[in-house]
Amino acid sequence: MKKITLDAVIEKQKKSDPAFAEYYQRELLINEISKMVIKLRNAAHLTQAELASKAGTTQPVIARLESGTDTRIPSLTLLARIAAASHARLHIGFDEK
Repeated sequence: MKKITLDAVIEKQKKSDPAFAEYYQRELLINEISKMVIKLRNAAHLTQAELASKAGTTQPVIARLESGTDTRIPSLTLLARIAAASHARLHIGFDEK
């Protein structure tokens, strides 16, 4: 019996369905941003409320961002404010496939 992996199924679906591929990439981005914000906040020893206050937003915004379940991608302005509030610098780049 041939072994089928989830990665193989996802790759096949991405190749056959451009809308799925776009949605999948969007979800990966949201998830990566979520992990980065959590890591940054923890490294700065801040609560969600403290980070929100320093970044000029609210605690629920930070909570939604960190949950990775928000369908919206945060603005660069918000990410830059979060970075500054955490005494960090925002880096943006592209990786070749």
